[in-house]
Amino acid sequence: MHNVEIKSELRDLTIARAICQSINATFILTFDQTDTYFKLPQGRLKRRETQGEPVEYVFYERADRAAPKLSKFTIFSEEQALERFGTLPMPIWVTVRKTRELWLIGPTRIHLDQVQQLGTFLEFESLVTRENNVARAHEHITFLRETFRPVLGELIDCSYSDMLSRELEDQATSQRLLPPA
Repeated sequence: MHNVEIKSELRDLTIARAICQSINATFILTFDQTDTYFKLPQGRLKRRETQGEPVEYVFYERADRAAPKLSKFTIFSEEQALERFGTLPMPIWVTVRKTRELWLIGPTRIHLDQVQQLGTFLEFESLVTRENNVARAHEHITFLRETFRPVLGELIDCSYSDMLSRELEDQATSQRLLPPA
C-alpha cells in the first residue's frame, strides 16, 4: 500500500480542531499509541500497540524530506510478523508514545499528535487508491496545508523515531558534559 504524507509541528491544537470542524472532517477518536521501532538495515519496522486493538507491525519505506512524500507500507498481524521477520527478538531502537486524535476527510487522515518528549504535531496521510491516485493524494495534502497554514509550524523531514532518537542522544551528551555533583 502507498500513501502521500507530510508532518509538521503544530502550533495550536485547539485551532487545529476548529479547522477540522470547519472543513467537515469527521472526528473518529482519540487514542494512546505506543510504537516500538526495531533496527533494520533498510526501511523502518514498528510494533504498534493501540489500546483495544490487536498488535500490528508496520514496515515502511519513504524519503526523509520536509515535503509531501510517497510512503510504501505493509501492515502485518503479530503472527504474520513472526513469519516474515522471525521469532528471535529484534534489537529495539526506540519507543515512541503518543496520544493521537484522528480525523478523516475523504481518503485523507488528519493526525493531531501529542508525542511524549517531543511535542505536538500535525500529520496528513492520503491513502493512494485507484480513485485517489498519487496526483490526487498530493492535491488533498496541498489543500490541507493551505487550510491549516495558521497552525503549521516547521515541516518535519523524518519519523518520530528519528526525532526521539536524536533527543535521547542530546540528553545523553548533556549528561556526560555536566560536572560531577
